[in-house]
Amino acid sequence: MREQRSYPTEAIILKHTDLGEADRVLTLFTPYKGKIRALAKGSRRPGSKKAGHLELLCYSQLQLAVGRNFDVVTQAQAKENYFHLRTDLWYMTCGFYLAEMVDRFVEDNAQQQDVYNLLLTTLRLLDVDATELQQQLAKGEPASIHDHDRSRLLLRYFEIYLLSYIGYEPVLRQCAHCGAELKPEENGFAPALGGALCPNCSHLWSQALSMNALKVLRLLQRTPWSKLPRLQLDIRLQAEIEAAMHSLIRFHLERDLKSWSFLEMLNGQRSPTV
Repeated sequence: MREQRSYPTEAIILKHTDLGEADRVLTLFTPYKGKIRALAKGSRRPGSKKAGHLELLCYSQLQLAVGRNFDVVTQAQAKENYFHLRTDLWYMTCGFYLAEMVDRFVEDNAQQQDVYNLLLTTLRLLDVDATELQQQLAKGEPASIHDHDRSRLLLRYFEIYLLSYIGYEPVLRQCAHCGAELKPEENGFAPALGGALCPNCSHLWSQALSMNALKVLRLLQRTPWSKLPRLQLDIRLQAEIEAAMHSLIRFHLERDLKSWSFLEMLNGQRSPTV
């Protein structure tokens, strides 16, 4: 049987690195090959026909030629480019954060169909959210301090499911240390132990976890996004949930993610009206 010399694939562009004067090395997330790297020759040249189809976060149909070091992109056609997400700095940064998480957690050449579908769905949801906000502003309606609450919650949803799919599902129903059922009261959280802890294990807490924070995390963990009610969480509760999830991510990666500081800066710039 002749060896395959080229193949088609869908891909989400997670990252790119400039190479030489005109080329780029792309980090692609594909449904069947997982995360791979490919060379896009000439994609940085002015007038390159492929460039617009290989932008960060693009969901594209590609044809790749098998190469020695990198497979080479020979054809590219964007299927979805998430236009509205790209025109808003907050939503674009959210998209970059999703891509950064996948790039950090997913190993090369390992099929992760669930993670692929999760990323694709979440990018679409962010784009819809960005579209609705832009339509609201176009009608002259004032922006609200709560405009980004839904997208912040969506990031937590993505974090929980990504961790679950790769084997790090947060423990939220029983104590991660002693196994006791968690009651509706203040509990704790310890990333090194994988999740929530009961009051009897408080000496192991890394942070307290309020009853409402635990309820929201459980809701996210067990409810499809399409069936999730529109929650309006106060800033303190949003921050508490975010801190718990970030501590878990930090423990597994042994580092902070670059997007965190930028998201925090953008979130700090929100005001009740614009």
